[in-house]
Amino acid sequence: MKIFITRHIPEPGLQLLREAGIEFTAHTEKRNLTPEELIEGCRGVDALLSVGGNKLNAEFLQASRHLKVIALMSAGYDNLDVDTATALGIPVGNTPGVLSNATADTAFLLMLAVSRKAFFMHKTIEKGDWGFFDPTANLGMELNGRTLGVFGMGSIGTALARKCRGAFDMPVIYHNRSRNVAAEKELGAKYVSFDELLAQSDVLSVHAALTPQTEGVFNAAAFRKMKPKSIFVNAARGAMHNEDDLLEALRSHQIWGAGLDVTNPEPMDKHNLLLQMPNVAVLPHIGSATEEARGGMARMAAENIIAGLKGEPLPHPINKVPPRTA
Repeated sequence: MKIFITRHIPEPGLQLLREAGIEFTAHTEKRNLTPEELIEGCRGVDALLSVGGNKLNAEFLQASRHLKVIALMSAGYDNLDVDTATALGIPVGNTPGVLSNATADTAFLLMLAVSRKAFFMHKTIEKGDWGFFDPTANLGMELNGRTLGVFGMGSIGTALARKCRGAFDMPVIYHNRSRNVAAEKELGAKYVSFDELLAQSDVLSVHAALTPQTEGVFNAAAFRKMKPKSIFVNAARGAMHNEDDLLEALRSHQIWGAGLDVTNPEPMDKHNLLLQMPNVAVLPHIGSATEEARGGMARMAAENIIAGLKGEPLPHPINKVPPRTA
């Protein structure tokens, strides 16, 4: 059995593939594959392990319908045409759960960095501007007791809420497609409507999946409903916020600050005005960038590949199709 891997992945995943006797080739150049290169890479192989934002759309899937299994090394799968994969009988798996703590840590880091203007103040040192002490300049805000609002109370949102409750005794409210009874019992989290989430959150952190319903939901209208002293954090998908609207909301003091691990578009242009604002912190999509998370993701992706090639159900499936044996 042979597979194609779209990036170099951590050793734990490769080791599992070797132990299973699976041959693999990997695209190791530090650039994204073109759609044509992705199709070509899948010719003559039995499975695809996809890393990054490769568009696994209907055109790709039709051209690669021979694949016995596709494994995504990600929790999100908004880059995949699930319906087409299912119609073609291609089982697809992802890597949920293993990156929850790492991504929640990143959101927590952004929340704290924004609240103290940390990224901006670090730049003043680089510029040689650490001089006269002005007791009224560049003041941040303390987070203790402020209300955390979570948009998408899944495993990542719950992990963030747990950290915020423990560190800053923050009351937790959330909006989700359905009630998270476990989070309500453990953390005293309160389910609210989307408008209530906007109006009541001191820190609003986004952890939902990108869907047609959530795309662009944080726009000018949403930011106008938020508190003037609120902080917006997005560590999920950049397409859920409108970046021009976010910039205007910050400029006009509709909200106080923003922390982004994802941007819209992504990657962010180095001249983006958000990068110059003192109350903004931006990271280059590093939510899962720990040895533990990325190693675990590689293992889970390899487990999906191995099961699919054996004709067994995937341990971490996205769609429900019978395993392919021929």
